[in-house]
Amino acid sequence: MYFKNRESNYEKFPYTRIHGYDDEAFNGYSNIVMELKKQIKAENKDKVVMVIDYYHGVRKAEIEENLIQQLNPDEIIFCEDAKLPENILYPKLKRNITDDRVFGVLSVHKLSEFFNLEKLELLKNRVKNAEGKLVLVYGVGASLVTRGDILIYGDLSRREIELRYQTNELDNWGVRNFEEDYLRKYKRAYFIEWRVFDRHKMDMFEDIDYLIDTNKDNRPNMITGMALQEGIKQIAKQPFRLVPYFEEGIWGGRWMEEVCDLERDKNNLAWCFDGIPEENAVHLKFNEVTVEIPCINIVLREPDLLLGAKVHARFGTEFPIRFDFLDTMGGGNLSLQVHPLTEYIQDNFGMHYTQDESYYILDAKEDACVYLGVKEGIKEEMLIPALEEAQKNGEFDDTKYINKFPIKKHDHVLIPAGTIHCSGKNAMVLEISATPYIFTMKLWDWGRVGLDGKPRPININHGAKAIQFDRTEKWVKQNLLNRVDIVEEDEDKKVEKTGLHELEFIETRRYWFDKRICINCHESVNMLNLVEGEEAIITSSNEDFEPFVVHYAETFIIPESVKAYGIAPYGKSLGKKVAVIQARVRV
Repeated sequence: MYFKNRESNYEKFPYTRIHGYDDEAFNGYSNIVMELKKQIKAENKDKVVMVIDYYHGVRKAEIEENLIQQLNPDEIIFCEDAKLPENILYPKLKRNITDDRVFGVLSVHKLSEFFNLEKLELLKNRVKNAEGKLVLVYGVGASLVTRGDILIYGDLSRREIELRYQTNELDNWGVRNFEEDYLRKYKRAYFIEWRVFDRHKMDMFEDIDYLIDTNKDNRPNMITGMALQEGIKQIAKQPFRLVPYFEEGIWGGRWMEEVCDLERDKNNLAWCFDGIPEENAVHLKFNEVTVEIPCINIVLREPDLLLGAKVHARFGTEFPIRFDFLDTMGGGNLSLQVHPLTEYIQDNFGMHYTQDESYYILDAKEDACVYLGVKEGIKEEMLIPALEEAQKNGEFDDTKYINKFPIKKHDHVLIPAGTIHCSGKNAMVLEISATPYIFTMKLWDWGRVGLDGKPRPININHGAKAIQFDRTEKWVKQNLLNRVDIVEEDEDKKVEKTGLHELEFIETRRYWFDKRICINCHESVNMLNLVEGEEAIITSSNEDFEPFVVHYAETFIIPESVKAYGIAPYGKSLGKKVAVIQARVRV
């Protein structure tokens, strides 16, 4: 037990209640079909064209059986009949897919480039010439054929897509690579497909009449397009949480299992992803109907409200801050790794900025440590051959090459790109970093294989071009370990600047308080975590949003549109000192 006599209060299924649209949410296929039939009738036309467009990953058979058959259209057109086959698409995408198991190049393709334009024109003519009361066009990209009279969009979270990849239910779009290595399927989605599908979704977003949440097998929920747009606008003006998910890992620990009240499947839990808007979903609650949508929809639709105008101008429609958990309590070391410098990630992977990060230590045992920077006098020609040899013989003398520092609870370790690093065992890390989250160049993995029995990807060729050999023990101590400065202190609070390093664009502040204090957003979206105390409550000074309660270890987002907010101990923490760590973009 890490916390004696403590009951977990971590909320695993957070939601945001949306006001004013309770009558525009529908649960289950029978209610959805009833609403759509009513809308067809309300069109009052001799011929009504209905379009069902959806994200790749939505179960086609489920849509056909439970929606299309029940609507009984006079003519059905499947738009993907016009999609280009893989043997034609692959040469066009090969530069983005690459031969690497993990890393590709970001795509700027549009969805129309995946279709035979002549065949699309034939489908458009079929719609124009179709006879009958109801013509239905469906499939990924259906709105490229026509927006129709009624436009429906089927959506699901990236997490659900990943699960369908992992169980071999889902291929990359039209590739039929169901049983291919999960990392390769994920890579093609991350670098190409998700970018393409998101552009398409945003292009048609204002025309959507209904959105269907297809995350749960045969248990859909639907909202009107107006409820969707206004729901996104409401959530972008108040504090909210993302829906967390947890994953097992070869080095995983036991802390999250206890603190977050979780059950393992087979192995220890290693990761918690609860602060990555590109991957996480949000739950919007309309009366008794809860609709799950990808959080990236909010970023793409309301960047000024969510990010702030200055952050939006700098990063575009990307959420630049990421929080996640790395649990090695009772587990093992993370892989020894490094992240690429900005010019390398731009030139090789098409990313705009790199994966700077930091480790905030939520908890640690006495023997916890962090590996950080190279030892004095270590050069590239010494370290790289040793790492390459370790891949052959399974042995690497980390004590000869890499610094190792003890860590304790509430330490903050700064890790600008180019710094070789990893957490050791028996630590609970809140990772605060920039969002490009897959660009980890593993250098040494302690001779382990992954849970799938395959060697975990090692990227010495990329890593060798990233490691900064001037980040030695002396430099690390001066620049990266617990650079805590008190910014403000009085009887009610203490505000500390804990980083990040000057080379990183994220600013972090830690607030200690036992009474209500006010925090300014500083013209940037804020991401926070309650790192000390059982509960806290976030309030608006002018009642722009309802009071929002957070619990220990929960990550939450304050949109820039809030401007300033109050926070105070709450519930079991009343009268006690609590703390949050706040991250924002330096503007």
